[in-house]
Amino acid sequence: MMRRKLHVLLLPLACAVAGLPVRAASGVAAPALVAAQSEISFVSHQMGVPIDGRFRKFDAQVQFDPKAPQKAHFVIDVDVTSVSLPTSDAMEEVVKPAWFNSKNFPAAQFVSSAVRPTDKGHYEISGQLTIKGQSQDVVVPVTLTQSGGVTTASGEMVLHRLAFAIGDGEWKDTSVVADNVEVKFHLALTGIAPL
Repeated sequence: MMRRKLHVLLLPLACAVAGLPVRAASGVAAPALVAAQSEISFVSHQMGVPIDGRFRKFDAQVQFDPKAPQKAHFVIDVDVTSVSLPTSDAMEEVVKPAWFNSKNFPAAQFVSSAVRPTDKGHYEISGQLTIKGQSQDVVVPVTLTQSGGVTTASGEMVLHRLAFAIGDGEWKDTSVVADNVEVKFHLALTGIAPL
């Protein structure tokens, strides 16, 4: 009996090391991110002019059962070094210590702490967002839709860059670069049961 329990405990670890999808007890693959169909983007404003950006690399670990959403758990990891902006000057600037300081803080992370359904397919996900070593509690509105076996989690929110020390020193002047940054996301996931 003990050997069987040990096998059950070690299977997810073995799968992870081998790069295989971990399967739930029902035999269904655990939810997985479809990177090619997913996007995390943002809009900042410099002197009133919108600047579009996005992150090219990110990952999501998801535990979600539509029948028990309150038990859901989400971990989103974003590779800050993968940031993409319209100009090379902006790309060179944003990685510096005053901004993302991506050499010392190469990743941002969101970890959920609670999920609250607000309507069919709509949820509020509370959790902690950490960027540049600064953590803030946030509430993220999320809409889930399904098509062809893919569940898309989408939403948008406003972050305050100064709360994460993004744009330090002379760049704290919000008349030059606005404090508000609009973040949008579309995460395509497989392995989620029908809503």
